[in-house]
Amino acid sequence: MKHIYTFILTVLSVALYAQQTPAQPQSEAIALEGATIHVGDGSIIENGLIIFENGIITHVGEVSAKIARPQNVVQVDGKHIYPGFIVPTKTLGLVEINAVRASDDTDEIGEMIPHVRSLIAYNAESQVVESLRQNGILLGQITPEGGRISGTSSIVQFDAWNWEDAAVQIDDAIHLTWPSAFRNGRWWAGESRGIQANDNYSNQVIEVIAFLQQAKTYLAGSRSPVNLPYQATAGLFDQSQRLFVYADGEREIRDAVTKLKELGIAHIVLVGGYQAENVSDFLLQHQIPILVQNGHEIPELEDDAYDYVYGLAARLHQKGHLVAIQNASKSNFQVRNLPFYAGHSAQYGIDKEDALQLITLNTAKILGIADRYGSLEAGKSATLFVSEGDALDMRGNQLTQAFIDGRGISLETHQTKLWKRYSEKYAKQN
Repeated sequence: MKHIYTFILTVLSVALYAQQTPAQPQSEAIALEGATIHVGDGSIIENGLIIFENGIITHVGEVSAKIARPQNVVQVDGKHIYPGFIVPTKTLGLVEINAVRASDDTDEIGEMIPHVRSLIAYNAESQVVESLRQNGILLGQITPEGGRISGTSSIVQFDAWNWEDAAVQIDDAIHLTWPSAFRNGRWWAGESRGIQANDNYSNQVIEVIAFLQQAKTYLAGSRSPVNLPYQATAGLFDQSQRLFVYADGEREIRDAVTKLKELGIAHIVLVGGYQAENVSDFLLQHQIPILVQNGHEIPELEDDAYDYVYGLAARLHQKGHLVAIQNASKSNFQVRNLPFYAGHSAQYGIDKEDALQLITLNTAKILGIADRYGSLEAGKSATLFVSEGDALDMRGNQLTQAFIDGRGISLETHQTKLWKRYSEKYAKQN
């Protein structure tokens, strides 16, 4: 009984600190004038002007442009305007408290479960999701875990009452964890420690390809009796969905792309890609975009330089790949550091504005939403924010305003409430 009361109190405490009330639709045109505009496509507009109405950007240019301003003109001189940052492949809103099983809905039972849809389990009032907006992260791809084929993701914006309101693109992709040719030795079973060959690799690959081949055959037939897992893969073969393949090793990357292409799956995204540089020409030939892990990780192999991962995204970008950054950490709270991973990449041979693309336009292209998000251009969604300084530097990333589809959203969070509360407490004591 005591445990039941503890659980109830935990749930109530979460409810008491629920997300801020989502903003109302934009009711009047707004102009932001005087800031440095970071377009998101690699270009900058000094002393810029951006106007948006009904959630859509209508003008982006210099303040000197002879264009009629709306009644609501906000002077943001000396500040910086950025497109909303986008985080892919995360379980945001699917788990709130790791230690409370009832709040964890990241995976389901089974190995081949493409029909599991993450969107319907998405909690729009997650405190973790709310906290990301403070750093300019306004959109995300909500992705399930578990199994070999984990399920189907969807893309959401981070200011909504529920998953229906949050949805930007429903069922955008299916996620496949490709088998690994190597594994860590199970010392507790008497095996040697360290990396060793996975003897079951070939059989595991055969299982994946057999499932997808059977699904393709099923879809080409009468589709009777109903098979939900097979039906869920239809978008892979009619090219309406992407397949996100999680693979790191050179052999695994080559095998995955080759075998999946042979099946007729056109839109493949490589996630992880630790050794993607070793097969750079191969990936460019097949036009495979890459989501690399965050740049604050140590190297996986003993012979790699200490900063191998730090500069991976920058090096792939220089080679001509369409590359973006994803947060490989299991902990969702670390997603808030996404802009700083991009800023770190700028120290490895690419321009700061190119680094910005790693979490804006490049990500939007990879997710298939670049026609609406990822850069500040006329005709696109007014999903953007105003920062006191450089948003890719934790010292400058201080948001003063943020908009999602033109709606001015709250930047108040559970953390800011606590900061204010205890700041006042200790100020009185002094």
